[in-house]
Amino acid sequence: MAPDITVDELDKEVLEELGSLPGDLADLVGRHLVAAERALEEDDPDRAHEHTKVARRFAARIGVVREAAGIVAYRAGHYSEALSDLRAARRMTGSEAYLPVMADCERGLGRPERAIDLVRSPEAERLDRAGRIELTIVESGARRDLGQHDAAVITLQRLPELRDPQPRPWSARLAFAYADALAEAGHQEAATDWFGRAMAFDEDGETDAAERYAELTGSIIEDVEEDYDYEDDFDDAGAVETGTAAEADEDTDDDAALAEAGDLLGAEAVAEEGAEDVPEETVFEAPEAVGSAEVEEDSANEDSGDEDSGDEDDFAAGEVAGNGEDSAASAASGSETGGEPEPAVEAQAGEVPGITPAFIEPHFDEEPGKEKPGKSDD
Repeated sequence: MAPDITVDELDKEVLEELGSLPGDLADLVGRHLVAAERALEEDDPDRAHEHTKVARRFAARIGVVREAAGIVAYRAGHYSEALSDLRAARRMTGSEAYLPVMADCERGLGRPERAIDLVRSPEAERLDRAGRIELTIVESGARRDLGQHDAAVITLQRLPELRDPQPRPWSARLAFAYADALAEAGHQEAATDWFGRAMAFDEDGETDAAERYAELTGSIIEDVEEDYDYEDDFDDAGAVETGTAAEADEDTDDDAALAEAGDLLGAEAVAEEGAEDVPEETVFEAPEAVGSAEVEEDSANEDSGDEDSGDEDDFAAGEVAGNGEDSAASAASGSETGGEPEPAVEAQAGEVPGITPAFIEPHFDEEPGKEKPGKSDD
């Protein structure tokens, strides 16, 4: 027995009944009752049965002890023992609350006729609403045990609570019993609907409505926690795949952007070469050279020097014009032969004067939180 178990967890009425026992014995019996209750909460009726047997051995004349022993024996499947303890508790306490369990024990022992006799007994009339509903459910089961399947369905149809849409403490068990009776009577479609209703009422998993509904519909009902874990794993895997695909698309976009940038750089290089082909030195240096020769040869005769200088200026201008025509002819021949001078001229014309062309990194539509890929050394 766990050391943290104390009799303080028992109800006040139970403690009052145990008060007729000696102090140490009352504490021992009370602690075993608490341990049995904890075992039932942990869905371990066999361990609970062991605790109630100890309590009954020391306090067999206490009504609450016999009641607990009978309920636990019923949960553990010991119907004969349960029936004996509940009969004793009924005599000691005068309560009829155990009647539905006693009738179901008769069914468990293979005696459905006795179960029906308990249902028809005068004591059944003194049950409260919940007790009468439970007793009617047992009666329907006894009718099925006797092969009276239609009578089992009709027995439950007489209850007005069956048509109550509001969830009640008995709603799940009543709907499940009615669906089970319909299935036994061969009404599969109606049984499926009522198993679905029972499943909606049964939030605590008190019945097997979900499993029965899955059997009839072929559906797969998974545990909520398992489904949640599976969705988390799936989302994580999907996120990884999405991230990988995004990285692959990003790499593809980067390669295309680098290739496009390389074309732009090539066009700029051609444009610079085309600019170097223009005879700027000839235009500006030729008159200076001619002027120097003019000063050395004939510095005395200014009129003659002026005429020679004028002739040489005309000659230089004609030479520049000739070079311009050669450049135009070269550009025309380049466009006819499929060369690249024309894009170079367009690139040069599109540049803003005074700004040195530079590599401009293309803009990508990136996802939030993604870092830009680093520039290539090329």
